Amino acid sequence: MLKRLKRRRGESIEVEIDGLEMPLLLRRNPRARRLSLQVSETRRGAVLTVPLYSSYAEADEFLSRHLTWLKKRLAGLGKAVRFAPGAIVPIRGDAHEIRFVGAQRGLVWIETAEDAQASFTWPDTANLPAGSLPLLCVAGEENHAPRRLLDWLKRQAHADLKLCVDRHANRLGLQPKRIVVRDQTSRWGSCSATGALSFSWRLVLAPPYVLDYLAAHEVAHLAHMNHGPRFWATVRRTMPEHETARVWLRKHGASLHCYGA
Repeated sequence: MLKRLKRRRGESIEVEIDGLEMPLLLRRNPRARRLSLQVSETRRGAVLTVPLYSSYAEADEFLSRHLTWLKKRLAGLGKAVRFAPGAIVPIRGDAHEIRFVGAQRGLVWIETAEDAQASFTWPDTANLPAGSLPLLCVAGEENHAPRRLLDWLKRQAHADLKLCVDRHANRLGLQPKRIVVRDQTSRWGSCSATGALSFSWRLVLAPPYVLDYLAAHEVAHLAHMNHGPRFWATVRRTMPEHETARVWLRKHGASLHCYGA
């Protein structure tokens, strides 16, 4: 089932498994004490962690015993939504339909359809009539359109985050060093010891109050590099309604990783 692996520290490879619709990431971890199998919603796949001392045969037997469980868990992941014409993606919590508009200037913009239904918001987009959503228009050559859209989303996320970070930082009398937007998979945001704030671009897909909460959260880390009582008191001071955003993230956050996958 698995190809033989060389024993290198920190080795990670993708392995194709018969019967699985997505590859499995096999990781040799020098700190692992046992084999473990996890389904990662953020990576949209499975991860098999193998200690350095475990043999190929042990890894293969372990995976075989858990293959039925793994298939069921992977089947429960939301379907990937690629950046393609007709795909529905959320922008600031509202559903939009992607449209590639051909070889004009390489721009991205939003157009409101004549019969747009403003009451429909993501993820409640089932059975929508054609033309009921605002259009997310992507110009330029079609083979470059997905990357152009991703770059635009990252710029939108950075602009939104800068506004929110500046507002919360001014309220608290704090000053971040810089703001960075990436495709983070393990966390929505982070604050370095030097004061640099990093965020996932996917926050621009969520309702604005969710992005605003993450900005407040990381700004609070400029004062408290932990999640103790004083940290949460600082978050509440600049964003009293933060719990609503935390509930949204617990319920819908993982689904943001299916877009552009």
